Amino acid sequence: MASALDDDEILNDDFYSLLNVRREATQDELKAAYRRLCMLYHPDKHRDPELKRQAEQLFNLVHEAYEVLRDPQARAIYDIYGKRGLDVEGWEVVERKRTPAEIREEYERLQKEREERRLQQRTNPKGTISVGIDATDLFDQYEEDYEDVGGGVPHVEINKMHISQSIEAPLTTKDTAILSGSLSTHNGNGGGSINLALRRVTSAKGWGEVELGAGDTQGPLLGLKIFRNLTPRFFVTAQCGLQFSSRGVRPGVTTVLARHLDKNTMGYLQWRWGIQSSMNTSIVRDTKSSHFTFAMQLGIPHTFMMMSYQYKFQDDDQTKIKGSVKSGFFGTVVEYGAERKISRHSVLGATVSVGVPQGVSLKIKLNRASQTYFFPIHLTDQILPSAVFYATVGPLVFYLAIQQLIIRPYMQSLSEIHYYNLYHVKSHCLCLSLSLPPCAFVSSLKVLLMQESVRRIIETEESRMGLIILNAWYGKFVTDNSRKHERAKVIDVTVPLQCLVKDSKLILTEATKSGLPGFYDPCVGEEKSLKVLYQFRGVMHQVLSGDSEPLRIPKQSHRIDADT
Repeated sequence: MASALDDDEILNDDFYSLLNVRREATQDELKAAYRRLCMLYHPDKHRDPELKRQAEQLFNLVHEAYEVLRDPQARAIYDIYGKRGLDVEGWEVVERKRTPAEIREEYERLQKEREERRLQQRTNPKGTISVGIDATDLFDQYEEDYEDVGGGVPHVEINKMHISQSIEAPLTTKDTAILSGSLSTHNGNGGGSINLALRRVTSAKGWGEVELGAGDTQGPLLGLKIFRNLTPRFFVTAQCGLQFSSRGVRPGVTTVLARHLDKNTMGYLQWRWGIQSSMNTSIVRDTKSSHFTFAMQLGIPHTFMMMSYQYKFQDDDQTKIKGSVKSGFFGTVVEYGAERKISRHSVLGATVSVGVPQGVSLKIKLNRASQTYFFPIHLTDQILPSAVFYATVGPLVFYLAIQQLIIRPYMQSLSEIHYYNLYHVKSHCLCLSLSLPPCAFVSSLKVLLMQESVRRIIETEESRMGLIILNAWYGKFVTDNSRKHERAKVIDVTVPLQCLVKDSKLILTEATKSGLPGFYDPCVGEEKSLKVLYQFRGVMHQVLSGDSEPLRIPKQSHRIDADT
């Protein structure tokens, strides 16, 4: 049936022509036209699934046109910029009652912001900033054997920092270049690295990647990575690399096998050979209410067993609580915490880590879109109840205070500003992707959907000796005898015009008729007319109207003999 529609086709639709109203139409005229077309295209009138789907699409288009034109600000934007102006995000938070000049200025600003977002989405930037904080002095000063050297003021310092960033640049439909870099520092010593990877999609089942890297800590790197789907439920990833350093060439190989055990469970088996050889196996189960992970590793530098569980609140999908236990030759670590979605693109989380011999740490993480900000705060080297208490209660109290004093008042004031705007623009924002081009196929589809309504209209008009459209053509007519070699370019619009008849009247506004339901432009760029042969009170009439001329029938002056 209908093929996919692109943005250029959608832009050809004229909301005023679609509703058959004047550009100066009042709210009452818009409402009357909208109700009439809703009855015409209502999906419930069709039993065939395909016709029902197409009727629903047309129904949504009419609804979109009405919602835009009934709203003064959206209508002003549409009159100046058309549908492209409505497509710019951000109008919903703009103060209403703007003048055309102010709307134009605001449009240019929002368009610039949109272009910046498009560039960001194309490069797909990802980054991480990690700042390690040593706050052990806050709790060590209370130990009995602690000597006060600093005069009683606790000393908190930043002892490490890590920054990494990557961007992607699509070269072709199959090739992508990835540039990444990182900088790290720890207690005054640090270094950095830069990597360039070229990824190529070889087929629908896999891709390959070549990586080149250089840095002042590990030396040049040459790597190869391959991903392959072996079956719909089983895939493998293999990665090998050569690290060049002053000690020589150090090779490394990593292989990961993964399989879907059931709908919500994945099993992984990883083998690593090289500088740090190890074997790891894990099971991950993710459902709507929980996330569970169990992992075991044998090798260098750590041999451990880890189990974590995350619970997702069913009535509040913005909040999650989690806990994990990790034990091995290095010791035992217990972690617990929570994360909450604080905005559309931001997630804030806090985790308390208690272990031997690591001590107590508080980890705060903020995910903002594709950027991650991580702040691990080391509180004490030993397990102190006071450190555990403040690490648990402190972030909770701080979050509740910020929520009550800043976030909630701000969101409440913002909702009051654009509540009215959102109510009126949400429909056309949701329907921007649901539109149809004024082409022959879609016109025929509209006519097909009109058949049932036209049959009822004709029955009603015949019973009252009213207005019946016998024949109607729209397009370029050849009337000059010197140009008889040219072919007329017209389309039959009998059904669409009959569908517009109401109370034995047909009224067309002063606008191009190619945008009327069931019409399309059969000769783009050429002069067009509408020719109608109709019957009224049992007498035949004929009328010829220009493309943009208003038309009102019946007219007694157009009467002709029945034998004509």
